[in-house]
Amino acid sequence: MNASSGSAPGGRWLQLVVGIVCMCMIANLQYGWTLFVNPIQQKFHWDPAAIQVAFTLFVVMETWLVPLEGWFVDRYGPRIVILVGGILVAIAWALNSIADSLTMLYVAAVIGGIGAGGVYGTCVGNALKWFPDRRGLAAGLTAAGFGAGSALTVIPIQNMIQSSGYEQTFLWFGLGQGAVVVLLAWFLRAPADGEVPVPARVLQSVKSYTPTEMLRSPIFYVMYLMFVMVGAGGLMATAQLAPIANDFEIAKVPVNLVGITLPALTFALSIDRILNGVTRPFFGWVSDNIGRENTMFIAFALEAVGIWALSAYGKDPVMFVILSGLVFFAWGEIYSLFPSTCTDVYGSKFATTNAGLLYTAKGTAALLIPYGNVLKAATGSWHAVFVVAAILNATAAVLALFVLKPMRAAHKRAQADLAAQPRPAE
Repeated sequence: MNASSGSAPGGRWLQLVVGIVCMCMIANLQYGWTLFVNPIQQKFHWDPAAIQVAFTLFVVMETWLVPLEGWFVDRYGPRIVILVGGILVAIAWALNSIADSLTMLYVAAVIGGIGAGGVYGTCVGNALKWFPDRRGLAAGLTAAGFGAGSALTVIPIQNMIQSSGYEQTFLWFGLGQGAVVVLLAWFLRAPADGEVPVPARVLQSVKSYTPTEMLRSPIFYVMYLMFVMVGAGGLMATAQLAPIANDFEIAKVPVNLVGITLPALTFALSIDRILNGVTRPFFGWVSDNIGRENTMFIAFALEAVGIWALSAYGKDPVMFVILSGLVFFAWGEIYSLFPSTCTDVYGSKFATTNAGLLYTAKGTAALLIPYGNVLKAATGSWHAVFVVAAILNATAAVLALFVLKPMRAAHKRAQADLAAQPRPAE
């Protein structure tokens, strides 16, 4: 029975909305982290690089276990993985609220990463399956929940940290976010055979590749390398934005834009979250119409320019707000473009697992974050870190247009030739 005829209340759009809200509930685990770094450092006097190891552990666990979680989703459906993920999310921030050692902080990061990764991978994979005809847009809207989900809570979290301490903020936001995810898990399911429309516009595979088959394909490794290159710069900005603003001595400087006046860091964090969300469905929709690789080239080149400009002009508080917004706008689209491209190339049957394997590139990129602190300490400024990130993005832009695009075209021709070959008589 078709989804629109009532097989699922609300049809596939309800599935999309539920996935987006779940993503909003886990967004603070990554994007709210920067607000807690300085308060933790001030209380315990731990080295900032040691504290940021927790962020790296979170991202690694959030990404590298997604293929395993995707395996469960592809076989048993999304509900159970989302349920467990919501519980783990609540436990992680509750542990953060009482962590009095780096070890406990790291344990909480691992638990939170497993929970958030289960939710993230499941929701994106579900969107890819329900919307083969609008895959870039659907993946982008779902990923937007993660990118922009913390925008509305930046100010409440900051205010609660100041009024009640970061410990209470971790506890109550963690419990609330986890509870919403657990509740919404009961509404999710995968589409049945024949329940979704047939895709058209962009290059898509006529065959569903197993994860093992995908790992034998060179296209996967080109995409993986590009994902790491672009992901590293954005993750560095996500984890280090508050320390960078403090080092630039503009964090608390009032900035007036569009009739709103806020401290530079607060303004930047709010705008960054919104643009980081908007970019995902925007560039996803663009890629549905002009092609994935062309869109990647535009976005990655824009990111390279934005990162360089932030390094050159970011000490001005107004420019810091504007340019950090540009950086996040040009970065967040990787979370719609790469899973969409992966499913276009390798089919939808194993979409959650395959996209999850590619998503581990985010964890690999996160391993580079502590080296940003090391490079900054060695050079005395953030300039070298920004330059390296800009070069990586520019390289990824070139790879998208001149390596990935020809490889995908050749892959499509090979599929067509194979399909045209006569089958042997039985």
